[in-house]
Amino acid sequence: MTLQDVAKALEKNRYQVQIFSTKEEANQYLNQVLDQTVIGFGDSETLSQMKLYESLSTHNQVIDPKQSTDNDDFLRIAKACLAAEVFVTSVNGLSETGVLVNLDGTGNRVAGSLFGHRKVYYIIGRNKIAPTVEQTIWRVRNIAAPQNARRLQLRTPCAIRGDRCYNCASSDRICNGLLVQMKKMNDIAMEVILIDEELGF
Repeated sequence: MTLQDVAKALEKNRYQVQIFSTKEEANQYLNQVLDQTVIGFGDSETLSQMKLYESLSTHNQVIDPKQSTDNDDFLRIAKACLAAEVFVTSVNGLSETGVLVNLDGTGNRVAGSLFGHRKVYYIIGRNKIAPTVEQTIWRVRNIAAPQNARRLQLRTPCAIRGDRCYNCASSDRICNGLLVQMKKMNDIAMEVILIDEELGF
């Protein structure tokens, strides 16, 4: 299935959709449509790889939890993101049927993606797409989550062994809330940006 096919499925689920060949093109687009705006970021490796903070913050107020210095600072910044006019984030998985799947430990990314903003942008690389919702959830739990846990140097079985989800009871667990977003939420604009590159986990 092509990105154009996935875009049609997303549009059927009421999302606006843009497709770009590269992260640089997507970055340029976002810098055109977002100007003099308060923007909250979800804690996202995709956004970091795009260097989106560096470009958008030159002409917007960008609130990014990745700029935090410790856990208390992270929580303070993450809460501020919830009040931003625009929220920009990614997802852990996207089905070819246009269903977004996110797995969250603290909840800031999932909470920020659902309500309270003028608009939400989801930025998604091609590597996060799976055929069905069930396969997307499997990918999120067994590919994205272990890679994120390793990146954060957490002491979870998935990070240590690196092969799959163990549905652990570790205090470091980052798989606490699973969001399966079947359609665009009501009363909020949502745009999905598909990029024909591998981005994030």
